[in-house]
Amino acid sequence: MTESLTETLVMSPSLPPETDPDVADAPGARPARRGLVARTLHDSGYALTAFPLALVAHVVVITLLALGAALSIVIGGIVVVVLAALVARGFAVLERIRLRSLRGHEVPAPAYLRAEDGDRYWRRTLTALRDPQSWLDVVWSLVGLLTGTVAFSIAVVWWGAVLTGASYWFWERFLPRDSDRQGLADLIGLGEGRGADIALNTAIGAVALLTLPFAMRLAATLHASLASVLLTSRAELQGRVARVEQSRESAHRAEAESLRRLERDIHDGPQQRLIRLGMDLGRARIQLAQDPDHAARTLDAAVAQTRAAVEELRALSRGIAPPLLVDRGLAAAVAEMADGQPVPVRVVADVPRGLPLAVETAAYFVVAEALTNVVKHSGATRADVTLVVVDGALQVTIDDDGRGGASARPGHGLSGLQERLDGVDGRLLLASPEGGPTRLRAEVPLR
Repeated sequence: MTESLTETLVMSPSLPPETDPDVADAPGARPARRGLVARTLHDSGYALTAFPLALVAHVVVITLLALGAALSIVIGGIVVVVLAALVARGFAVLERIRLRSLRGHEVPAPAYLRAEDGDRYWRRTLTALRDPQSWLDVVWSLVGLLTGTVAFSIAVVWWGAVLTGASYWFWERFLPRDSDRQGLADLIGLGEGRGADIALNTAIGAVALLTLPFAMRLAATLHASLASVLLTSRAELQGRVARVEQSRESAHRAEAESLRRLERDIHDGPQQRLIRLGMDLGRARIQLAQDPDHAARTLDAAVAQTRAAVEELRALSRGIAPPLLVDRGLAAAVAEMADGQPVPVRVVADVPRGLPLAVETAAYFVVAEALTNVVKHSGATRADVTLVVVDGALQVTIDDDGRGGASARPGHGLSGLQERLDGVDGRLLLASPEGGPTRLRAEVPLR
């Protein structure tokens, strides 16, 4: 599933909500699962190639660094050091590609420092040395040989034991034999002769074969862990900072848009009614002395205007966290909201008390906006709201039996929902084929 402001699920119009496919299992949502044999082969390939690649990287980078240090008394020395950093960056890029192949999903890639247009020659030349990640790449090229050697050794020993044990019965006959030669079984006291030697080596091969997946996983993890710390951890930190900044900006935009819309709705609705109410009360005061009956009718109209203004204010307040949300929690607030809808709304809530206020507010806003769309645009005769906590995230699902065809076009209410969810690292998923039904799901992490 591609990442976007709104992810669209393919859902048949006749598919009931209870059988909606789990969005977490959509393509791209998690690494592809590999069988035991495929994973062992991937781990083996990664471990066996770790040593030669690490050796080349170590020799080339350390040679360039030594040459740069030797030439440090002249200007060319610093250029050689820059070249060493760039070469180490190339080996780091190659290792990230290997990590991606090993894990079966993308790995974070750092944003390297780039020279700016106005930088002078030497500042542009030394850009690589001013980037902390470049020095981490250099460190990886120097110390990766250690874990690469260990991983390579484990892979060679285990595969050697497996292949030797599996084929010993065949090539053992070609070994020279004399009266002084003792086999492995004879040396450790397990028997004499060719049969005992074949049985022991075959048993060793079988044990090595059974433990091969664990040994290869250990070898690959050992080398990959160091690579992850040096080559991707800073990129992960950069990604988290970028997501936090994006979430903050999204929250600010959503809040500003909500305030503008609230101001517009108050101006177009309750404010106009209150202005008319003031005019009616002024007219009634004048009419009291001249035509009491007419004044009474004017006062009745003013009372109706007051009730309508109160109802509009209550409807507008649904987009803002009500006191009930703070006092009794999300489930009670959503149930109270559902009771006031023109269409029947069934609420199923299985959420604990004490959820983070930002999560509850975002979920409440999602339900309020979704039910408003159901009433105004869907033509539905009923709606269902489900609140559950799954895998550390609050899932808010709104189903209706309307005409469908909903979309999250920019400038519409659903795109505003995604803006608000971005502020709490949430995501919005929509399934609304033409003819219905429509399912809107928001997922908000509780962290």
